[in-house]
Amino acid sequence: MGGLALAVDASGLSRRYGRRWALVDVSLRVPAGTVVMVTGRNGSGKSTLLRVLATAIRADRGTARVAGYDIRSAAHEVRRMTALLAHHSHLYEALSALQNLQVAARFLGRDAGRSALLPLLEETGLADRAEDPVSTFSAGMRRRLSLARVLLQEGSVVLLDEPYGQLDPPGFRLVDGLLTRLRAQGATVLMATHLLERGRALCDEAIALEEGRLVWAGRARDLPGDGGADPSSLGAAGA
Repeated sequence: MGGLALAVDASGLSRRYGRRWALVDVSLRVPAGTVVMVTGRNGSGKSTLLRVLATAIRADRGTARVAGYDIRSAAHEVRRMTALLAHHSHLYEALSALQNLQVAARFLGRDAGRSALLPLLEETGLADRAEDPVSTFSAGMRRRLSLARVLLQEGSVVLLDEPYGQLDPPGFRLVDGLLTRLRAQGATVLMATHLLERGRALCDEAIALEEGRLVWAGRARDLPGDGGADPSSLGAAGA
């Protein structure tokens, strides 16, 4: 992946948890406006990569610029320019869906009024539960609320960790529509997913991780049937 305007420019990113390296020397260049599938087996480093790029955790080695800002020296600016859908929802259980969005809106300096936020709940299918506490929500409803929060952030770089997880078929269509909307807005998207066929259809590029290493990179439609995780795919990294 190349291009003049890079939304993500990472070199040698590595991250260790105790004695285990979750990321090992990952380098990545993503042109602005590109939708990228990030795939690999469980524990391959997908979530760690997205969290490092979002500055939710720090890399032990390597450097990266996201939306033009260094993830070490300009972490605040990176967070301002990115939206992260994490594996865990990090919602306030005692607050309603609307109140959760209001907290996020105030933090972002956005309009926290009901009229400004209700359309996000309508778009994610939660308008009729706007006043209900999150503690009463199913896992899929929590995922929908987290997606509403991503839309609220309006990040130029959007990092989605298994966005289809815990959703029903209408929820899958919601995520499909979200990707289409983000692409139309010119956002750059990195989406970690195991749904290879969906990723091939919706994404421009793809990368595959295995034991923290980048083992395949190329056009999404060319991703091998095994998701690029077979050892024979090692030579294709950076293709």
